[in-house]
Amino acid sequence: QVQLVESGGGLVQSGGSLKLSCSTSGSSLTPFSFTNIGWFRQAPGKEREFVAGIMWGTGSKDYADSVKGRFTFFGDRTKNTVYLQMNSLKPEDTAVYYCAAGNLIPERTDSGQYEHWGRGTQVTVSN
Repeated sequence: QVQLVESGGGLVQSGGSLKLSCSTSGSSLTPFSFTNIGWFRQAPGKEREFVAGIMWGTGSKDYADSVKGRFTFFGDRTKNTVYLQMNSLKPEDTAVYYCAAGNLIPERTDSGQYEHWGRGTQVTVSN
């Protein structure tokens, strides 16, 4: 089991920015060892929802409609780390953000198809 580790969360005012990071711990595997990486979030009292996903082989990316144009998902192979750059943050973006990894995922928006997860990082956007 690979442990993914997220960081970069925090408290920010509406309109602000944060950059989340995701790497691995205790394993020779990195986020680039998998075909698919995804970012999900879960707000209190709500179900976990898809935020962004990437398939390394094709480089194709998906974003939830709610974050398109504001969030950018990218990776740095030299640092074995993937990032979620979040701009123009809104209070409704407040949630715990999770990084997930898996292989050959046919529906990347489905959290149940990802095998490995991090423990999450809290993002709080104030008015």
